[in-house]
Amino acid sequence: MPPNYTGLQNRTIALVGLMGAGKTTIGRRLARELNMPFYDSDDEIIKASGRSVAGYFFDHGEEAFRDGERRVIERLISDQPIILATGGGAFIPEKTRRILNDKATTVWLKGDLDTLMKRVKRTDHRPLLQVANPRAKMQELMDVRYPIYAKAHITVPLVKGPHKRTLAAVIKALNAHNAAQKTDI
Repeated sequence: MPPNYTGLQNRTIALVGLMGAGKTTIGRRLARELNMPFYDSDDEIIKASGRSVAGYFFDHGEEAFRDGERRVIERLISDQPIILATGGGAFIPEKTRRILNDKATTVWLKGDLDTLMKRVKRTDHRPLLQVANPRAKMQELMDVRYPIYAKAHITVPLVKGPHKRTLAAVIKALNAHNAAQKTDI
């Protein structure tokens, strides 16, 4: 029996969460599964600015980066429904969070510290982790950001094992969310 995707393609789905949560990987797979366009806000910022995220941070600071990020996200979600993987800090500023929650169904991919650290150690392009103790920095980010990520419409804990398990959990949560929305009307 094929999975039920009724109504999931009618609204943008934005994945939020810390770096390493799998927003891009799950987002690409979700887009394929739902036959929807996929965008990664960090990639789009790089295209728009001609700079890497780390380079933009270094040259202009986090506040300017977040302002540009908000404009890019607003542009991306203003047209057709898409799957959007956001940067780890995109959901934190209230203005961007409000835009995402108003114009998309937001899904927090919630990971534990060990899983996130294992994943982010694979690359060195994380500007916020270019510090003496990346694990302590990640814990600090979790402490500050998790209460804000909790304002997403849906929370999906990362599932151990292959990404397809987390993808299945996301689809199940989206279906449940949509069903609840229909009964609230």
